[in-house]
Amino acid sequence: MSTRKPAFVAPPQDGPLPPWLQQQMLDLLQQRGHAWLLQGPSGLGQYAMALGLVRSWLCEQPQPDGSACGHCESCHGVEVRTHPDLFVLMPETQLQELNWPLGEKAQKDLDDKKRKPSKEIRIESMRDAVEFSQRTSSRNRGKAVLIYPAERMNHVTANALLKTLEEPPGDVRFVLATEAVHQLLPTIRSRCMSHTMAWPQQDQAAAWLVQQGLPAHDAAMLLQAAGGRPHDALALASQGVLAVNWKQLPQAAWNGQVTAFAGFTPLQAIDALQKICHDALLVRSGSTPRFFVPEDFPAAERLAGWNQLTRWSRQLARDRRSAEHPYKADLFLEDLLSQARLALQPRSQPAGRAAAPAVRPAATYR
Repeated sequence: MSTRKPAFVAPPQDGPLPPWLQQQMLDLLQQRGHAWLLQGPSGLGQYAMALGLVRSWLCEQPQPDGSACGHCESCHGVEVRTHPDLFVLMPETQLQELNWPLGEKAQKDLDDKKRKPSKEIRIESMRDAVEFSQRTSSRNRGKAVLIYPAERMNHVTANALLKTLEEPPGDVRFVLATEAVHQLLPTIRSRCMSHTMAWPQQDQAAAWLVQQGLPAHDAAMLLQAAGGRPHDALALASQGVLAVNWKQLPQAAWNGQVTAFAGFTPLQAIDALQKICHDALLVRSGSTPRFFVPEDFPAAERLAGWNQLTRWSRQLARDRRSAEHPYKADLFLEDLLSQARLALQPRSQPAGRAAAPAVRPAATYR
C-alpha cells in the first residue's frame, strides 16, 4: 500500500501448492467432469489451485495420485507460459500481472497506445478461447481452458461461453475460478461442477506464510489483517503493509490522521477503512474484532454508536464503486480520513435538534 519499494517480494503464485490446496486438488482429480468452478472469497488460492489442476490434466507423466510430475515438457510449457494446449482467459490487467502473454492483436493495440489494458474479460478473447477448444490437441493430453477471475466476464462474454460449456468438444476441460460467484450467470454456474474453497487452519496458514519468507510475527498479524486468508496476507506484505503500521490504523482513523495512510491508493485506503468500520461495529457491540485486536481501538464507549457507524459503512461502499476514477489521491485521502474521524467519534446532540448526518459524501477530485 505504500509508494515506497516493498521490503517483501511475494513468491510467484504458480509455485508448489500449500498443503490445504494440494489436498483439495487431489480430491478433484479423482472426480470426472469437464468443467470445474472453484468458488470462495479472495485470498484462498483459487488461481493457484486452478493452475495446479490444468498442469495435472496436461502432464505427460502424472504421479499415481494424478498430480503433475513437474519436470516433463508439458509441465515446463505451463511454467514458461507457452503450452499449446492451454488457453488462459483473464482480463488483460490480470494477464500482465501474472506474466501470461496477451493475444497478438491485443498486444499491438496496447503497444500502439490505442487503448488501456482491459479490466474485464473481452469478448474477442472469449471467441478465441471457444475456437481454441475446437482444435485438435497438440500433445495428445487433451486441452484446458483456465478462466480467472470468472466474475470479470460480462453478460455478452459469458453467453459466448455457454454453448461450449454445455456441449464441449471431447478433449477439452475448463476450470473457472471466482472470488464472487454471485456475479456469475446462473446458467454458467449450472454447467459446472462446483467446489467451495476450504479455509486453512490459522496455524497452518501462518506456517505457510513463514515458509514464503515472512517473519513469524508479521505473518500472524498480516493473516489477521487479511481476515484469515493466506494469499491476501501475502499480497498485503508485498504491497508494503507492515504489521506494526497496520495496528496503528484504527487509532489514526479515529483521529483523522492522514499521515498513517500516506501512500495508500484510494482503493487500498477504502479497503483498510472498511475493515476498521467492520471491527469498530464489533467492538462497539462487545464482540471480538476480526481484522485487528481490541487494543488497536479506543475504548468501546469512545466510539460512535451503531447508526453512525453503519451510515459510514454504506458511504464507504459507495466510495469504493468510484475509487478507481482519476482522483487527486492526496485530496481524496484527506476526505476519506475526515469522514473516518466524523464517523468514529461520538457526537453529543443538543436536545430538540435533528441529528446531523454521520458522514458527508466523498468529494470528487480530478
